[in-house]
Amino acid sequence: MPAAPGRRSARPRSPRAPLTEETYRGRHISVDPVSAAVRIDGRPLHVMRRADGSYLSAVNHFQSYDTPLEAARAAVDELGTTQLALAAPHHG
Repeated sequence: MPAAPGRRSARPRSPRAPLTEETYRGRHISVDPVSAAVRIDGRPLHVMRRADGSYLSAVNHFQSYDTPLEAARAAVDELGTTQLALAAPHHG
């Protein structure tokens, strides 16, 4: 049965933006633009948004970056060939 005029279907829409992915200095970076979740070579990089709208990462929390992708590139620069540690599970 079609939805009444002016009403939306019960099926939710998912207007998600695509992941931003790139290879930077031989490392695979992916950024989810909606959640700002960042991965380097498949491992999560903790990125946090600051009150001023900039971002910082767990690798370098002394410097701010305009975007999560810039924070990821800076983390790759800092890490060199070292892999990110696997994140420990959070316990509540």
